[in-house]
Amino acid sequence: MDRDFLIDLFTDFGPVTIRRMFSGFGISADGTNFALALRAGLYFRADETTIPQFEAEGSQPFSYQTRTKTVTVNSYWQLPARLFDDSEELSNWARAALAAAQRAALRKRPKPRKPTKKAVAKKPVAKKKKPVGRVGKAKRAHHAG
Repeated sequence: MDRDFLIDLFTDFGPVTIRRMFSGFGISADGTNFALALRAGLYFRADETTIPQFEAEGSQPFSYQTRTKTVTVNSYWQLPARLFDDSEELSNWARAALAAAQRAALRKRPKPRKPTKKAVAKKPVAKKKKPVGRVGKAKRAHHAG
């Protein structure tokens, strides 16, 4: 899939940003990445709300092979091939994928933390200077004898 094909594919959905990513493209709208075009497949962001829709179509999650194992990425599922010919329904799936990506972004936001004792700014402590002219116990014993 090339950039022009993807732009045409999402015409009914609305404006998208397409960026080079890995061996394909990342597709985003409103600053949120919601789709990946990789290895001649188009993968949409999915979550517990939308995964059943992909499963009903017989779709599979994105996966790739490392030297030692197959890694499955359950947050991106392959778009059913029939949707490439139905731009209106593809737009509905794209909106659902964007909503899933936005929900995931909300869950990722860090909660504000209460400051810990270490995080509270401390006044710098001045180093103690060694007393000048004093003699330690060992030297006193030596001088006394």
